[in-house]
Amino acid sequence: MPPAELPVALTIAGSDSGGGAGIQADLLTFAAHGVFGTTAITCLTAQNPGGVTAIEALPAPFVAEQIAQVHRYFTVRALKTGMLYSAEIIGAVAEFLAEHPEIPGVVDPVMVATSGAVLLRPEALAVVREKLLPRAALATPNLDEVAVLLGERPSTPAAMAAAGRRLAGTYGVPFLVKGGHLPGADLTDVLARPDGSARTYRGPRIPGVDTHGSGCTLSAAITANLAKGLALDQAVAAARRYLRRGLERSLALGSRRFINHRP
Repeated sequence: MPPAELPVALTIAGSDSGGGAGIQADLLTFAAHGVFGTTAITCLTAQNPGGVTAIEALPAPFVAEQIAQVHRYFTVRALKTGMLYSAEIIGAVAEFLAEHPEIPGVVDPVMVATSGAVLLRPEALAVVREKLLPRAALATPNLDEVAVLLGERPSTPAAMAAAGRRLAGTYGVPFLVKGGHLPGADLTDVLARPDGSARTYRGPRIPGVDTHGSGCTLSAAITANLAKGLALDQAVAAARRYLRRGLERSLALGSRRFINHRP
């Protein structure tokens, strides 16, 4: 008998020249899950783990053509979005999701890098709100992105759950509110659904590891698990375990330790 066909996932995101986030992290994560990774690159960046010095956005029609070419050949089981940057690119991605509701889309609403670099043009936020988030199978904002969407930043796990419920109710899709930016020895994420239910995930923080690319890695792992047929709760739980292993078995590069995408 011929071997079973690999599940295929698509990442629509920017390139990280430092290799720790963006398209590069997504492909490493897909491969680690036994999923074939395809790409539509939205932006080129000049960056390393210390910061972003330049961004070059690709034309929206070219991004759309990359997506179309992937879809014409491959059976895409799930996709994720990362850095989309412009209103035009976001509109093109949202249009594809609207035309193909059978493909679950994990939306990581990348807005600002940890270094402070702006990764979403101000005029693009309205398109994220109106066209992209309502078409997501899951949105995965961190606390700073929650603050942009709601106007206030959760400061406790209980506030994260309340914010997740508000967002899920507003946009009609599940939200995974990521609590990595909260202080403390524990990490808390909350998965909230439009029906008002919420599931809290907790685990100890791994000290001494640079978490550059952790958001990309988590959303890519969730996408890979959805492509393999896992239910959303299972996909999130498995993705969190994968990220934890990558932090526990981190790689020494230069003067710091970074996520190991093949733990």
